[in-house]
Amino acid sequence: MKALIAGAGRLGSQIAQVLAAAHNDVTLVDIDEGRVAELEGHLPVRLVEGDACEPALLEHAGAHTADLVLATTGRDEDNLVISLLAKRQFDVPRVAARVNEEENAWLFDRNWGVDTAIPAATPRVSLIEEATGATDTVALLRLSKAGVDVIETAITPRSRASGRALADIALPAGSVIATVIRAGEPTVPTPEMRLRPGDELLIVSHAATEQEIRAAFQ
Repeated sequence: MKALIAGAGRLGSQIAQVLAAAHNDVTLVDIDEGRVAELEGHLPVRLVEGDACEPALLEHAGAHTADLVLATTGRDEDNLVISLLAKRQFDVPRVAARVNEEENAWLFDRNWGVDTAIPAATPRVSLIEEATGATDTVALLRLSKAGVDVIETAITPRSRASGRALADIALPAGSVIATVIRAGEPTVPTPEMRLRPGDELLIVSHAATEQEIRAAFQ
């Protein structure tokens, strides 16, 4: 899948990390030159600096061949413009957009090119089906064509994985840790990294269930 994400804040960069870990072709766009420079070398994605509200920039970033566009900026008006351009001008099959202000939620519909609205209160986003009955470990994202789940789990002081190195944790077969979110920022996991309370992990798996992932960490 080819994904274009507009907005390299916490949400956008986390989704980029997850999609890239699931072997998707990801481009992340942000208007802030400093933010792009900060992420350079830390995410396995293509980074593009510029205003995603500009059709020429979206075309340069690959919107004309994207399977998925996500508008995750901090401004609702920008997310709506990006969504409309993606759907109407570039005919992107699937468009998701973040809703920052609850009172604007009614605008985020097909009239503005939005297939999936992402409420700001949602801590993570399911791009195809939203998780229900959320606990500390929830299935966030099902890439139905590839049969891939992305599962989130949070480390607490009572988690048996707290203080342990990633290399010492036995993951279910067909699973890999995509990213460790620490202090709000996605971090590339390394075998020697020791988990701390407050860490959030996103695990990409082709076969494991939520319960199996939970058992490995909790």
